[in-house]
Amino acid sequence: MAYIGKSEESERIVSGHGEHHWSRREMELVRWIAISKPKKRPKQVVWLGNTEIDAELLPALSLFKRMGIATEFSCAGVSLLDEPEEHSLYAYITFPASARTETFIQLAMKRMRHRLLVTFEPGRNRYDLSSFYIGHNRSFCLLMESCAKAMMK
Repeated sequence: MAYIGKSEESERIVSGHGEHHWSRREMELVRWIAISKPKKRPKQVVWLGNTEIDAELLPALSLFKRMGIATEFSCAGVSLLDEPEEHSLYAYITFPASARTETFIQLAMKRMRHRLLVTFEPGRNRYDLSSFYIGHNRSFCLLMESCAKAMMK
């Protein structure tokens, strides 16, 4: 387990990634900054209860809701055709910590391996799960759905 910062309140990286994964991530960020991001269409959103969410995350978030796994925030911005200001570089879902959430996270880390970045914020007692690489937002959404289905079985 790697740690960011020195205090107990600092965000901690829970998932493991080799140096070559971090280097690739950095190169993708440099490329992302340099590319043109023309405006094409607004981000695709839908409503889940009283909350507006990214349409691509609806299947996974619906499954979490059915399983009683709470989520706090989410963002996907899965297409370069989405508005650049609304495009998330890394798709993510934030989960309040609980035994059920931690079981899901272990399953997701096993299934997604290096494609998943998991961080924990002790001060807020929550986990952030995100795509590790830029441009993998759609696969993150599909893999979150797949992991949620596996958890339901």
